[in-house]
Amino acid sequence: MSVVQSVDNVALLPAYLAAGTAVLVLLADLLVARGRVTLATAAVGAAATALGAVLVGAGGERRTFCVGPDCSYVFGGRAALVAVVVALLTLGVLALSGPLLRAGQSPTGEYCFLLACSMTGGVVLGAAGDLITLIVALETLTLPLYVLVGLRRGSLASAEAAVTFFVVSVVATTLTLLGAALLYAAAGGLHLGRIGTILADRPDLLDLPLTTAAVALVVLGLAFKVAAVPFHAWAPATYDGAPLPVAAYLSTASKLGGVVALLAVVQYALPADVTGPVLALLAVLTMTVGNLVALRQRRTVRLLAWSSVAQAGYILAPLGALALTAGRTDDARSAAYAAAVAYAVFFVVLELAAFAAVVALRPAGADGGTLDDLRGAARRHPWRAGALGLALIGLAGLPPGLAGLFAKVTVVRSLLDGGAGWLAVVVAVNAVIGLAYYLRLTAALWAAPASGTDAPARTADDPALAVSGRDAVPAGGAPALVPVRARTVGVVLAVATVAALVLGLAPQLVLDVAAR
Repeated sequence: MSVVQSVDNVALLPAYLAAGTAVLVLLADLLVARGRVTLATAAVGAAATALGAVLVGAGGERRTFCVGPDCSYVFGGRAALVAVVVALLTLGVLALSGPLLRAGQSPTGEYCFLLACSMTGGVVLGAAGDLITLIVALETLTLPLYVLVGLRRGSLASAEAAVTFFVVSVVATTLTLLGAALLYAAAGGLHLGRIGTILADRPDLLDLPLTTAAVALVVLGLAFKVAAVPFHAWAPATYDGAPLPVAAYLSTASKLGGVVALLAVVQYALPADVTGPVLALLAVLTMTVGNLVALRQRRTVRLLAWSSVAQAGYILAPLGALALTAGRTDDARSAAYAAAVAYAVFFVVLELAAFAAVVALRPAGADGGTLDDLRGAARRHPWRAGALGLALIGLAGLPPGLAGLFAKVTVVRSLLDGGAGWLAVVVAVNAVIGLAYYLRLTAALWAAPASGTDAPARTADDPALAVSGRDAVPAGGAPALVPVRARTVGVVLAVATVAALVLGLAPQLVLDVAAR
């Protein structure tokens, strides 16, 4: 067997484009030192990364860094889907960040560079073929977010959120690395496919306490990244303290990365009869706790954060069917993996639309505020509030938000095909619980404004307004709720809403790509 690794530069093209974007952003910020140029460079790089991933993915599966049959980088249909989604999410978050950066809340160069670095990790993550590449890519996706969460100047909440996120994520990474080391000691390999083959050929290894500990540590460490209960406590505080565009990125691209990493080790490396019961328990706890706690939330971002926790439970649910013999047949497993990826894609599109609408309805540089701050928003800004209402209804799984409806139907169908009818019932019950807070917030958008807030909102180009700190403040007056009037925010909101509608009308396209 040759020990010389082959290198396919075409397969690496999306990763080259993403990493090149980070380098170009640094050079643009250093040489030109103009915020708009730096932001435009990052946006063009993200768009080029998405286009490159589409072109490479359309040519079939490509492998590189191979030793014999084992490859560390496998770029196929699913990897292309993940790369495209991460790149487009980065592009959307950059557009949402325009008002924040113009208000001077965060330094433009550092902000764009960190987002580009995180995008690079997400692009590589989908193609990772061994544990080392997987963990390094996941950390490359996550590490820049520690700084981005705390990058808002003069905000104590932002600094606290960054410290919380850092401490919890370091613990999760430590657990994952320890599990990977123990798994290497037990199986003698790092490539995901080789580990799976060894554990399948030698079932006696599963009886070793070393192997049991390794599997548990890897699964639990990645569960932190997904914000699965009981490893979820960091998410609401971190989302609420981060700048709104960064919270949107955490809730979408970061969560997608955790799902992809967990799916990779479950599908290729770890035995399904061991991980299935654990994932079923995590799914039930995550969706139930997330929905019940979301019912009590009064802050907008915290509600969306707990909603995101619950949605992680729905994403994990198809993998819980692997606990049963009927769920471990080839067809049932393929359906479960495709359902998990497809649900994650549907979710991130709807979640981005929800955050984009909140950014559009809030002042530049402000946090998400409370639910009362959005009360009656549809009377002042009907299109923005309508987009938020559509995103919330989609997350709830109701028409006309067909993307969310088909996502839940896909999960339930995969559970029934895998013989996990009891888990399908739990998903259905939790979906009903989730209706309460999604519809409550949606109804509040069209309700009469709360007392004292029915005065017409002042526009961002009012000379009496000086954007400073967390909210726009009239000179010599009290804070006023001044919605963002940025064209880029409106474009992101419109594109995300249209994408959610299109995906709802053609859900099979996502399922077909996810199954490849």
